[in-house]
Amino acid sequence: MPITLTSLSDLAAHGFDDIIDVRAPAEYAEDHLPGAISLPVLDDAQRAEVGTIYKQVSPFSARKLGAALVAANAARHLQGPLADKPGGWRPLVYCWRGGQRSGSCALILGQIGWRVETIAGGYKAWRALVVKALYETAFPCPVVVLDGNTGSAKTEVLQLLAARGVQVLDLEGLARHRGSLFGGLGPQPSQKAFDCALAMAISRLDPGRVVVIEAESSKVGNCRLPPGIWKAMQAAPRVAISAPLAARAEYLTRAYGDLVADPDALAAVIERLRPAHSGERIAEWLAMVPRGSFAELASGLMQHHYDPRYEKHRARLQVPMQEVAAEGLGPDDLERLADQVAALVSDG
Repeated sequence: MPITLTSLSDLAAHGFDDIIDVRAPAEYAEDHLPGAISLPVLDDAQRAEVGTIYKQVSPFSARKLGAALVAANAARHLQGPLADKPGGWRPLVYCWRGGQRSGSCALILGQIGWRVETIAGGYKAWRALVVKALYETAFPCPVVVLDGNTGSAKTEVLQLLAARGVQVLDLEGLARHRGSLFGGLGPQPSQKAFDCALAMAISRLDPGRVVVIEAESSKVGNCRLPPGIWKAMQAAPRVAISAPLAARAEYLTRAYGDLVADPDALAAVIERLRPAHSGERIAEWLAMVPRGSFAELASGLMQHHYDPRYEKHRARLQVPMQEVAAEGLGPDDLERLADQVAALVSDG
């Protein structure tokens, strides 16, 4: 009998040795269960071919071809990734709806003697649990937002808070983005994959404790925040880091070393700011790139682009705000900031 998952924590509670996603690679790439490995019984082209035959020829012909392809792909998996699995191996296999693909794979693995299970409803059932947790359930914890203008080292302070035992939720880490036009950290997850990672992170929080979340807009790069967490953040009290402009500019040149090392990429991002600034200002910023005037560039961007936008957003908020001041943002300064913020959160 397929197992029925009723909560996100059920997956770990069952204690399977491996979770196998037998869907096509494109389906797996968009999103998959946490920790799942991809062993497709039909690749993307084969899945499309079987679907076309199902519609244009007959379901029988499609099932016959599908069975042959599944058997061939299963044989490759058995002789490859699964070759060293012991007799007591206990895998969980799923496809999109818990139907023929996972059932066919489970039948083959079960005949070998492995203790294989499938998920009732497949990935679709798992996705429904994620949607329920993020879009239909109130955020479970009291929230404190860690605020501060661009370059005030909020992300690093958040990590230092976690090292001090403070409960945190790292949205930028989950979204693989630093939260601005300059903040790309490589390919971002799809919205569904971000939702999954976020739902799992929230499921591990202690509802009885405050969670600290870095101030963000409603999108982190291309990843949208679910309305529930966004509303909780908007209504939450804030602890704001205050640091001099020069210290923030110096910090940004260190934190964004990847962009500093790639002048073409940096100039391309500056070009994207044209709709918001005069051509003269854009030209001034672009001229700083080949000169290596990165601290000056960071100062200009903060003064004329980021700081005004932060202040405009804060002016609309009617929430308690406590300020933590720092003269610098070096390693020792950040340790002191983390201690101060941790004390404020604990006192709250």
